[in-house]
Amino acid sequence: MEQTHTSSNGAAAHTTGSAQRRVLVVEDDTTIVDAISARLRAEGFQVQTATDGPAAVDAAEAWQPDLMVLDVMLPGFDGLEVCRRVQAQRPVPVLMLTARDDETDMLVGLGVGADDYMTKPFSMRELAARVHVLLRRVERAALAAVTPRSGIMRLGELEIDHAQRRVRVRNEDVHLTPTEFDLLVCLANTPRAVLSREQLLAEVWDWADASGTRTVDSHIKALRRKIGAERIRTVHGVGYALETPAP
Repeated sequence: MEQTHTSSNGAAAHTTGSAQRRVLVVEDDTTIVDAISARLRAEGFQVQTATDGPAAVDAAEAWQPDLMVLDVMLPGFDGLEVCRRVQAQRPVPVLMLTARDDETDMLVGLGVGADDYMTKPFSMRELAARVHVLLRRVERAALAAVTPRSGIMRLGELEIDHAQRRVRVRNEDVHLTPTEFDLLVCLANTPRAVLSREQLLAEVWDWADASGTRTVDSHIKALRRKIGAERIRTVHGVGYALETPAP
């Protein structure tokens, strides 16, 4: 298995296995960095690290990672700004880490292009599983781009274009993250039917552990802000349903 080492100038030195997926870990706590890096390398990933905002942006541009594990609190400038700048260069899935169980921080993170988040402390097993899930989603999206479903799904003023992975509300484009798009499609496939948080977690995230249901709730809130709160109904204690116009 390859080990990827970062030189003093921040460049990655590759040895073997260039086809392995690249993960950039951005975290200023060396203990956490070492633990995450060791686990991801054991999972077969190439890993490079950065410990502050500017270094993270430079590493993402130079190294072109397939995924970023990104802490919110960083020296230089924070992880939210890193996410904005990196996503402006090229789309890359981002798993954000936060020490604060603050829903506002999570929603802001999703709003600047993060795909998922985890609150510290977390298990390395779960982090590795989330990384695999995000990368599988990218693969599914790439496959859908070359073998798209035909047509556009119209639910009242909401339009979902599967081929282009675009969403419009009242003929206005709405920017969704890849996760938000997949979540909306999952709800739209059975309009008005209530899907439990566990069902959504399994379908969209491929994650069967109920401990991740807070992730579903935060993504639903972010989605509501973009397409209209009235379009997603909450069934308390059960889950969510996509509302559609009466026939």
